[in-house]
Amino acid sequence: MNVSKISIKGQVTIPAGIRKAMGVKPGDLIAYELKGKTVRLEKIEPFDTAYHSAIAETLEEWQSPEDEEAFNDL
Repeated sequence: MNVSKISIKGQVTIPAGIRKAMGVKPGDLIAYELKGKTVRLEKIEPFDTAYHSAIAETLEEWQSPEDEEAFNDL
């Protein structure tokens, strides 16, 4: 089992073996999921603005007034 100590600022160091297994490096984003008293860590990819801008035009068919009304409560 790997163990880390919480700093006075509430920070922890992810052990090198865990970082390697997760494929994370400085600057990567980590998501935390809390279930009871257990925390799950997951490497996440940053939001790709260029990609989403490129596909935005293909989604225009979903922008009708009817769609806005149907999806307004989601």
